[in-house]
Amino acid sequence: MTVVVADSSPLNYLTLIGSIEVLRRLYGSIIVPRQVIAELTDLAAPSEVREWALDPPRWVDVRVALASDSSLLHLDPGERAALVLAQSESDALLLIDDAAGRLEASRRGIAHTGTLGVLRAASVKNLVDLPTALSRLLKTNFRVPPELVSEMIAEDAERRRT
Repeated sequence: MTVVVADSSPLNYLTLIGSIEVLRRLYGSIIVPRQVIAELTDLAAPSEVREWALDPPRWVDVRVALASDSSLLHLDPGERAALVLAQSESDALLLIDDAAGRLEASRRGIAHTGTLGVLRAASVKNLVDLPTALSRLLKTNFRVPPELVSEMIAEDAERRRT
């Protein structure tokens, strides 16, 4: 069974767009490093994200990760902890948006996806309306090339036609 470990970015953006529940519906449960919870509860985080992280639902397993791998020092503490936890599992999926973190996951053979991948998977299972979710996401500070958004919407429309 695949174990899902989440970094802060997907949790942040899925909360902001009102789609955090898709994680439970897609994966059943997720593991979140305590370092990620610390990032999400920082005073600079949006209030709805802080509220969610201060009292995460029961399907969130908050764990301590000892991220002592010096080759990960270029990443922030949450990303390091998420990578370490994902690497400690034999079959893990890492939810991470940061390009450097995704590259490191690839180097280590850790399967990964980000906020867009979660939304695509949720759309395939009819858990979200992808164009609406992407529209909400674009109203945040999430950075994505407009061409990718257009491609995802076109792909979703084609999938729904067939």
